[in-house]
Amino acid sequence: MGEGPLAGVSIVEFSGIGPGPFVGMLLSDMGAEVLRIDRKGNDRGTKVHITRRGRKSVALDLKKPEAVELCLRLIERAEIVFEGFRPGVMERLGLGPEAALARNPGLVYGRMTGWGQYGPLAQAAGHDINYIAVTGALHAIGLPDKPVPPLNLVGDFGGGAMYLVMGMLAALLHARATGEGQVVDAAMTDGAASLLAMFYGHRAAGGWSDDRAANTIDGGAPYYDTYRCKDGRWMAVGAIEPQFFALLLGKLGIADFPLDRQLDRAAWPELRRKIAAAFLGRTQAEWVAVMEGSDACAAGVIGLADAPQHPHNVARQTFVTIDGVLQPAPAPRFSATPGRIQQTDPAIGAHNVSGLMEWGLTRAEVAALEACGAL
Repeated sequence: MGEGPLAGVSIVEFSGIGPGPFVGMLLSDMGAEVLRIDRKGNDRGTKVHITRRGRKSVALDLKKPEAVELCLRLIERAEIVFEGFRPGVMERLGLGPEAALARNPGLVYGRMTGWGQYGPLAQAAGHDINYIAVTGALHAIGLPDKPVPPLNLVGDFGGGAMYLVMGMLAALLHARATGEGQVVDAAMTDGAASLLAMFYGHRAAGGWSDDRAANTIDGGAPYYDTYRCKDGRWMAVGAIEPQFFALLLGKLGIADFPLDRQLDRAAWPELRRKIAAAFLGRTQAEWVAVMEGSDACAAGVIGLADAPQHPHNVARQTFVTIDGVLQPAPAPRFSATPGRIQQTDPAIGAHNVSGLMEWGLTRAEVAALEACGAL
């Protein structure tokens, strides 16, 4: 059994790609017992598949009725099951919510897709960039002349995986209190739109422009932007509050800009030139020594290779090394029930016997599944 606030929660994961494995990773890191149903294959598992860590793998041929019946037996013992296929796929397999809830009325059935379970685009293919395009998120991020994809953090992982985890855990509280299960429909379009709540509020108040790099926190304001240093590296500046802005200018040695003109957009081009010129006078390391740890709200921009060595990340053990692979540690932190990484990515089918026996099957039943080719 895992360690963490979800210890004792039994979850069946139907293996997918992208944000689906990230959902399983988060749940496992928090202590849940996650049994992953994989397609039959020769994947030996690899410790560098970080989002696949922490689960046990059973490989099934879901074209076999015996494999489908096995899944339903496992679902009977689970509190949560989740999948990330196009709408209708699980129903065609005989493993949709209706069949699952008939076997386990208290089940939380999580579904994550880009477009959701219904709507004009529900059956269309897509990726993160498409999902965030229709919510306003992609339009708002980037350069004045071009939207820029913000990796796949906003749709896949933020709007999809995180909302599915939150939704399933909320539904689990309901199920435990009432015995009533339900379906959680996590659409990345819905989640990405939800993430934009503050910005839609600003827009309703007349405080947000649809022009990129024209607002305070989208790179439009010179006191919330990135600047190149003498060595070609970058500093990130976010000195919004007047007292932080004053401190920033002081540390930059800018004494000839009136502090009361911080919000004067007509003065922004001049302010940006002054800040840019100041940063070009020193290396990033020199500016970090001056800025970081102060209320100037400035930090060095560092890459994935250097981030694990940043003193703050080292102090908090934000990154850990497992089997020689550097990776993010479980988050968030729990004072009484800390989570942990249970194991690295297993080979597909590594727990065909041990995993199923832990979930209530006998050795003879496992052998029968092997004999018919379902396992």
